[in-house]
Amino acid sequence: MRMTVRGFAAGIGVSDRMVSKWERGGENITPRPGNQAALDTLLVRAGTQVQERFAQLLTARAAAGDDERTEALLAPAAQRYRHPVDGKLMIAVEEGIYLSGADNTPSWLPAFLIDIYPVTNADYFRFTDATGHPAPRHWGRDGHCPDSIFDHPVVWITWRDANAYAAWAGKSLPTSEQWEKAARGAKGSAYPWGDAATAAKCNVQESGIGHTTPVSRYHSGVSAFGVYDLCGNTWEWCTTESETGRRVLKGSAFTSPFVRADPAAFNDASETMSDNDTGFRCVTTTLALGPH
Repeated sequence: MRMTVRGFAAGIGVSDRMVSKWERGGENITPRPGNQAALDTLLVRAGTQVQERFAQLLTARAAAGDDERTEALLAPAAQRYRHPVDGKLMIAVEEGIYLSGADNTPSWLPAFLIDIYPVTNADYFRFTDATGHPAPRHWGRDGHCPDSIFDHPVVWITWRDANAYAAWAGKSLPTSEQWEKAARGAKGSAYPWGDAATAAKCNVQESGIGHTTPVSRYHSGVSAFGVYDLCGNTWEWCTTESETGRRVLKGSAFTSPFVRADPAAFNDASETMSDNDTGFRCVTTTLALGPH
């Protein structure tokens, strides 16, 4: 962050000596939970340029080591697909085994494509404009999304709204299994970015932001498949029915404590529920889309 040791120490509430100890110890140092939370908060509030430099450092480190996210992080390379109806970028999740649930049960899934980013306000406006479907309540009376949040995930969306969008686009909402595999990778990482419980990699309650953020903001939180925002920002609807009239939600949100940002965890809600922290993304099993 281009700060003096004294300024950095003051920013997180520790002594100069503690910061110097961390520098000497490098990767062998594990800060206490309170200090780690302060570091995470400092990064979240540091601004986009600092966060991008941090993401670049992580990418270089992943390339030098044995990080399963290396290919996705480095990839202009990774093959992306542009969906012909809603225009969203999608990426392939290959068929095969992944570790599912809290007990890491080996499960097999066929291949599918998933939206790299959640459906944004701009994406959803194309749908409402084309179909006349009602606009979300936070857009205002004219039915247009505010320019200031065009690249934020759309919210105030019921499961039925999300399913209508998916049907219009010729896609579907993910099953809870598809969503979890996209988040945890084939090796069953605890989080999209790996096993470290790091709140700064997603927009959760500890971030102190208090609202949604652009869907491409958290570069260091990308999953092994190259998918963004699978923890934090907004809960995401799945097609999986937990009981009659209720559907699974995944991912946690800006309103959620980090402890809930567990891709294997269960949550659900009524199909008619909508809130300021609930959105969605789509999948398709039609893998014959043209590359982007």
